[in-house]
Amino acid sequence: MGVSTFTHEYSSPIAPSRIFKALIIDSRNLLPKLLPQFIKEIILIQGDGEAGSIEQINFNEASPFKYLKQKIEVLDKDNLVCKYTLIEGDPLGDKFESITYDVKFEATGDGGCLCKMRSIYNTIGDFDVKEEEVEEGRESNIAIYRVVESYLLENPHLYA
Repeated sequence: MGVSTFTHEYSSPIAPSRIFKALIIDSRNLLPKLLPQFIKEIILIQGDGEAGSIEQINFNEASPFKYLKQKIEVLDKDNLVCKYTLIEGDPLGDKFESITYDVKFEATGDGGCLCKMRSIYNTIGDFDVKEEEVEEGRESNIAIYRVVESYLLENPHLYA
């Protein structure tokens, strides 16, 4: 098994606690509402939503994927940190055993935040992951962040 790690930072005008609550804590409710053309539902299939829980994301026909399962490894609400691992589903294909995401939201001086994300790709065999090959997934994540960010800008009273 090979391991490839990539990092990415994303800045937002939204306070870190608000975007963490919306994007991480309430994702099962919010993402299907904001992205119904792609996400059909997010179901908690094991646990209580805290660390150790497993979620299944079912996608709509417009998505190239049918479903994925992810395990919440760490959910630190005080430090605004989440770590989750894709453990099953179409995005893994035949090249990846799992993909782990470490996400941390940090305050910036302008009232917004910096989202720091580290992606760890555990491959099947000796497959070597190139950065351009993970770009589509990264762009998809950023697009989701932008949708949530826009929703929070339009609704400043939510997740305060």
